[in-house]
Amino acid sequence: MSTSSGNLPPTFDRADGHAVFPNTDHDETARLNFLTGLNVHIGRELSPGVRAAYEQRVRPSFAKTHGKDPSTATDVRKAMLDDPYYQQWAALRRSTQEASQQVSREVALRRVDTLSEAAKALNDGRNTLFLNLDVEIPSYQAAVDNHLMPGSYYTEAKPDDVTAAATYEVSLFPIGGASFGPKGDGGGRAMANFVRDRFPDLNPKRIVDMGGGIGGNTLPLAAAYPDAEIIVVDTAAPMLRYGHARAHDMGYENVNFVQGLAETVDLEPGSVDLIISVMFWHETSTKTVGEAMAHIHSLLAPGGVMLHLEQPNFDKDTPTFDRFMRDWDAYYNNEPFWTKLHTLDVFAAMQKAGFKKENLFDAGTEADIEPGRFQPWSTIVARHRHETKDLGKIGRQLSTLGGYKGERWWMFGAVK
Repeated sequence: MSTSSGNLPPTFDRADGHAVFPNTDHDETARLNFLTGLNVHIGRELSPGVRAAYEQRVRPSFAKTHGKDPSTATDVRKAMLDDPYYQQWAALRRSTQEASQQVSREVALRRVDTLSEAAKALNDGRNTLFLNLDVEIPSYQAAVDNHLMPGSYYTEAKPDDVTAAATYEVSLFPIGGASFGPKGDGGGRAMANFVRDRFPDLNPKRIVDMGGGIGGNTLPLAAAYPDAEIIVVDTAAPMLRYGHARAHDMGYENVNFVQGLAETVDLEPGSVDLIISVMFWHETSTKTVGEAMAHIHSLLAPGGVMLHLEQPNFDKDTPTFDRFMRDWDAYYNNEPFWTKLHTLDVFAAMQKAGFKKENLFDAGTEADIEPGRFQPWSTIVARHRHETKDLGKIGRQLSTLGGYKGERWWMFGAVK
């Protein structure tokens, strides 16, 4: 198996561990390494063939039948369903995603007791973990096992369980092709870089990560602003227990983990200087976007900043085929809001929530990997890399409203 760089991605044994990170045995590590390499191979080597199949067979056949090219992503998807190359590619991609999640879940469940005990030992006696068992899992989360993760984020196998969170952290490695870095925090590191570059005078006293899960992408902000109070908000108790223990084992004492909903989290209006999220909005709903955005506006202090990292979005210039490829997860990876977010006018949503048009911004970014830890090209092997343009562009791009053209991860936000 090869990649366009001529190398395989980093191996799972190079991921950073901690007190609640599962220590995999030889066979488990081998399975995770195989799936990591296979995901990279699918994304880098096989995915270009889907475009070739479309251009050489599917699009001409559609045009011959209908007298025009496909005009929507739905047209392309329906036309591609009968193509043998696409069928094999899609089946392999789906199967690899399922296997990555299942192997990760097995790794966690084999250690259900030891992981819970390790987390409990780190969590007990601290006043920075706030669980509220009255918080109901919202319907948009309960409806599916997000991205095929068995039991999703919130399922508990026993009291004080953390295996859902361990599953999630382990699975980041094969699913991302190791492109998120040894701590899986490449998104958070990129956001910390952006905030410091774009808002050098911002000195936040309180930072909130909405839907922050285990806090993997929160901790780079905690490192960048060590004097700030950091709050991770999430609905899933296993994620918060695990994330809290993880943070303390890694030496972070200024991070609070709070169970709650982004649209109703109980904080004082005007009390937050920076609100972030990483891959949060595509797992919510249209109703939640409006409610949460308005709540974020109320929580921010004057001059406060919100910043969100999400999937590459559509713009008016996004080709129909690219729309089809980016929508794949909505149909085959249990991401029901994926397509809606791609077409949602988030700038209109931000203005409706109270943010002024002149204070909105967006930008593109790459995952930021710690120097010297993985191969320098590791960030370019991400599972969605084939779905974006300008593969050779590495590094941060700062832009203003309208500056983002669809390359790389997408960031959007506003200043209050």
